[in-house]
Amino acid sequence: MRIRSLLAVAGTAVALTLPAVTPASAAGAVLTTANGDVAVGDVLNASLASGTAATLYNSSTGTSGISCATSTFSATVTDNPAAPGAATESVTGQTFSNCTSNVLGVTGVTSITVNNLPYTATVTSAGVVTVTPPSGSTVQTTVVLRTLLGSVTCVYQAAGLSGTASNTDNSIAFANQAFTKSSGSTLCPSAGYFTAKYAPVTDGTDVVTVN
Repeated sequence: MRIRSLLAVAGTAVALTLPAVTPASAAGAVLTTANGDVAVGDVLNASLASGTAATLYNSSTGTSGISCATSTFSATVTDNPAAPGAATESVTGQTFSNCTSNVLGVTGVTSITVNNLPYTATVTSAGVVTVTPPSGSTVQTTVVLRTLLGSVTCVYQAAGLSGTASNTDNSIAFANQAFTKSSGSTLCPSAGYFTAKYAPVTDGTDVVTVN
């Protein structure tokens, strides 16, 4: 009986000396790869998920507007705290190419340029993605279209974007993010609803997981 008591006391003492493992420390940082936590300063990249397009339609339920077969983004990690939490990134680049338009009177898409970069993006452990422009600015996209009347420039603006990060395919997706037309001819779509899914998001060659 005395031996059992001593063993119990010894076991208790050992347990008290072991560091407590919290869910956050078990998960590591908010952004991780198979090789460990994503480091501050790392550049994350992604292209459109296979078989998808980036679209800017004139309504949330319509199919009239612009569709791009190719789009990419790049972002530099500026903070990656322990999970659960929110990581922050500086979105330094976003490109669109191989774009077409089915708007009446539009014969082609010359270019789509994202303005006012860099944007700030936050990614929470719950998978909520928020993109905000610099103070006093907007998330802005300039679209140059070829039309029957010549080249026209359309500018669309939004206060910010909201998206979702998923570990199922290591993706970031945006659905029907509303832009208003700030300038442009009547041949420009009257509004823009942006939808795109980027996957996989990678840190170099390693896919990124959100914890």
